[in-house]
Amino acid sequence: MASQYEVRNFLAHWFQLGKPVVLAENRGACLPDPVFQNGGYSSSFEDCWHRIMVTSGQDCYLQGTSQSIAEMLSPAWDVTPCARCEMPIVIPTAGTMTELCPCNDLPTWPNTEVPMPRTAVDNQQQLTDLRQRLRVV
Repeated sequence: MASQYEVRNFLAHWFQLGKPVVLAENRGACLPDPVFQNGGYSSSFEDCWHRIMVTSGQDCYLQGTSQSIAEMLSPAWDVTPCARCEMPIVIPTAGTMTELCPCNDLPTWPNTEVPMPRTAVDNQQQLTDLRQRLRVV
């Protein structure tokens, strides 16, 4: 079962490649910019997540996929790296995968010439870790 943390991470990665979430009830699409801010999700991302969760993810889809966010959060789906592009994808916990990776409709992906999408970086924690390593030396 994919946790909320995993689904949010899944969406954050795809948002960085310009893939929006199509919202339920003809409420348009959501593509936060920026995705991260100050070592965490941005207020734009949190607003998008709130808009998705208003319907508990029912009828909200990442563009290019057929599983709703609600389905991704059910025990029937897991999040795992794509064998082709290493981006997170959702796969059924039982049965076979019939969907293509969401990168299938991105003509310039995978692109090893540019940095891969990533999770947020907490600069303060990175500096603290670096200071601790320097003190040991």
